[in-house]
Amino acid sequence: MKVLNDQFFLLFADLLLVIHVLLVAFVILGLLATFVGYFLQWRWVRNVWFRLVHLIVIGIVVIQSWLGVLCPLTAWEMALRRKADQAGYEGSFIQHWLQSLLYYNAPDWVFIFAYTLFGALVLVSWFLVRPKR
Repeated sequence: MKVLNDQFFLLFADLLLVIHVLLVAFVILGLLATFVGYFLQWRWVRNVWFRLVHLIVIGIVVIQSWLGVLCPLTAWEMALRRKADQAGYEGSFIQHWLQSLLYYNAPDWVFIFAYTLFGALVLVSWFLVRPKR
């Protein structure tokens, strides 16, 4: 029974990791798509809901970094891995590669600066590529 529980926790942790990577991809690719779409005249990049969600997501990331708060997805994933008695990040194939993409070792100030700069770019994009209703 413990093995089944551990496998469930690890599967759920991997699922959270996939969601986390998709969220990061949305933020990064969303900004790229906004500027590329402006030049290629893609109407969807001016969709107010897409742009608002994009701005809110990066805003949350920036605020968390300023406050020194760990991302809830990261905290939840780590808690699930601990529950499954998995000490480190040596796990499934998906886990190994997605974590390699998502997590880096650097001082906190590097992340705070990067998130703030990226958040500022997203905010600037709001004014350069105006959303439309």
